[in-house]
Amino acid sequence: MPVLCSNCAEKRAVMKRPKTGHSLCKECFFWAFEEEVHQTILAAKLFKHGERVGIAASGGKDSTVLAHVMKLLNERYNYGLELMLLSVDEGITGYRDDSLETVKRNQEQYELPLKIVSYEELYGWTMDAIVKQVGLKNNCTFCGVFRRQALDRGAIMLKVDKICTGHNADDVAETVLMNILRGDIARLRRCTAISTDSEGDGVVPRCKPLKYAYEKEIVLYAYFKRLDYFSTECIYSPNAYRGYARTFLKDLESVRPSSIMDVIHSGENLSVREGLKMPVQGTCDRCGYISSQPLCKSCVLLEGLNRGLPKLGIGKHHRLLDKILSQQPLTEKEERKLKAVDF
Repeated sequence: MPVLCSNCAEKRAVMKRPKTGHSLCKECFFWAFEEEVHQTILAAKLFKHGERVGIAASGGKDSTVLAHVMKLLNERYNYGLELMLLSVDEGITGYRDDSLETVKRNQEQYELPLKIVSYEELYGWTMDAIVKQVGLKNNCTFCGVFRRQALDRGAIMLKVDKICTGHNADDVAETVLMNILRGDIARLRRCTAISTDSEGDGVVPRCKPLKYAYEKEIVLYAYFKRLDYFSTECIYSPNAYRGYARTFLKDLESVRPSSIMDVIHSGENLSVREGLKMPVQGTCDRCGYISSQPLCKSCVLLEGLNRGLPKLGIGKHHRLLDKILSQQPLTEKEERKLKAVDF
């Protein structure tokens, strides 16, 4: 016997919500999903009327659903936002070039301006070239650091007031777990924040309207809405540390569906004991970007790449970095250590 929608009790249910367990028809699911995002935006006061907002667009399910829902809610509730798409081309042949074609179609479908910034244009390197030098073990470190700064640079070019990203509940819970496993207290304190304030010149505030949306529900929303998105995983990320946290979280979710939200709430309510020394945020001496060190992570990684010492920015090489920046010669052993590549 067909199960009726638990909300309207009229139409046949097409799904059972992973988040709540309710059986819903398509129309009621769409409304529930959109209203939850709307309530998240209102509760956190993410936007102000008249702001220019850049939507970080990769062509994947999260950013495509984000662009669709932001445009819909902006019109439905008169947010008064000027929306635009912002994409980063990392230079990954067979992956990013294809996903950017999806972003370009999204631009036409949603009638939003689009700006694409590339690693090659900003740093003089593509991820393809970086992987050839670094190997497949630590390449995600380079990509993550460069992409964050590239988004800020693109946002400044677009003169936006805020960037919204497609991070969902699963992403936030994974990040909490990763920071716990790494013992990274500084990041653990801020990783659950739904928005960030401007941290200085060259840094645009960010927010996560999909912070409480389950990944499964985002996939279902995109599927039932027949949204145009790119679904291939990055060819360079099979060994990414996040993948192990994701697998662990999925195992937890299969036993206890509320695990994702439980981890997020735990991260939100963690407190750090008084007197604990935390990194002091300053600016990079070279490029002016935010950094707790004299040089930001991006400049350190670039220094290593440009000198043929790709491991300079990986791990703890502060003493060697000081020698390089002060033009002191490295010993043969130190050079070997920084040139080593693990494929």
